Amino acid sequence: MGHSVEQRAITAEAAHAAVAAAVAKAGELGIRINAAVTDASGVLAAFLRMPGAFLHSVDIAIDKAYTAAGFGFATGEWAGILRGDEALRLGMPVRPRNVVFGGGLPLREGGVLIGGIGVSGGSAEQDEICARAAIEALGLDKQ
Repeated sequence: MGHSVEQRAITAEAAHAAVAAAVAKAGELGIRINAAVTDASGVLAAFLRMPGAFLHSVDIAIDKAYTAAGFGFATGEWAGILRGDEALRLGMPVRPRNVVFGGGLPLREGGVLIGGIGVSGGSAEQDEICARAAIEALGLDKQ
């Protein structure tokens, strides 16, 4: 009996295609974004910044991908989760790198978590639209 498990991760090619698809959608929306993809462990796999995208959105995009991969659900779901629990509401938003607003989505293939994508630069809704466009472009499980 072994002492390890296999873990799937997004490929470099797919991570690159995902950030490119998110940026393409942002261009259609007329916004400038930063897009990040992490592997299932939350380690950065790809990043793309549009010229003129907000500087502080660089880290926010990376942290959205990290949060989505780490918890396995959309960062926009935190609002509902935090609403019902005062301790979580006080503690989770101040955790380093944890993002509790929209724009980060887990990446799943055949139900298996393979990474996360984070987009920052537009509204939370626009950011999530760009992240969903990346998921669609790759043919991954819809959120």
